[in-house]
Amino acid sequence: MLPPRIVLTDVEGTTTPIAFVRDVLFPFARARLADFLAGHAADPAVAAELAEVARLAAGQAPLAALLGWMDQDAKVTPLKALQGLIWAEGYREGAIKGAIYPDVPPALRAWSAAGIGLAVYSSGSVEAQRLIFGYSEAGDLTPLLGFYFDTRVGPKREAASYTRVAGELGAAPGDVLFLSDVVAELDAAAQAGMRTAQLVRPQDGTVAGPQHTIATDFVAVAREYGLAAPILVP
Repeated sequence: MLPPRIVLTDVEGTTTPIAFVRDVLFPFARARLADFLAGHAADPAVAAELAEVARLAAGQAPLAALLGWMDQDAKVTPLKALQGLIWAEGYREGAIKGAIYPDVPPALRAWSAAGIGLAVYSSGSVEAQRLIFGYSEAGDLTPLLGFYFDTRVGPKREAASYTRVAGELGAAPGDVLFLSDVVAELDAAAQAGMRTAQLVRPQDGTVAGPQHTIATDFVAVAREYGLAAPILVP
């Protein structure tokens, strides 16, 4: 079988340690949320997201609704968008650097150089995705990534979302390889016709699902799917 034309990757637990999102990004956004809303409520982008919060949480104060969704780790689009705006300030200030597994940057570079299209699909907002790769510990990786998708394209556990992603990529689903640590997401992608690989990284405590190709890192992904081998620097 020919290698995939496009690699579509999740972020948390796939390119980035879960602990970074859980222990760095989420607390940072929570600590700054109230001040950020007070200082930026008149900004058009923030006002639009707050209007959506009000629609989704009718009768509840926006701040309370957002904090409640944070407690639930809810995949709510306006919450993710506002978190991304808060993180943007932190990245620009140098208070945050995007954590990326060391095998990921060389793999992305090798695959991009070989003509493989690279895309991201995460529950985090597109803005948050661009930040974590743009301000990563390995430097700016965004020139390697051609497409970004978040929950605006649809929930990650529904096959129709992956059909839409393939359409926006201009590719047949079978030409796309989706990488994630979450079995339910991989199930949905496979149902849409994509190829799949589950990243099972020991640091994240991921439980392997037998129905998908298992890979411990992006080097193993390259080996399993005939992609260009990353050049790892000790």
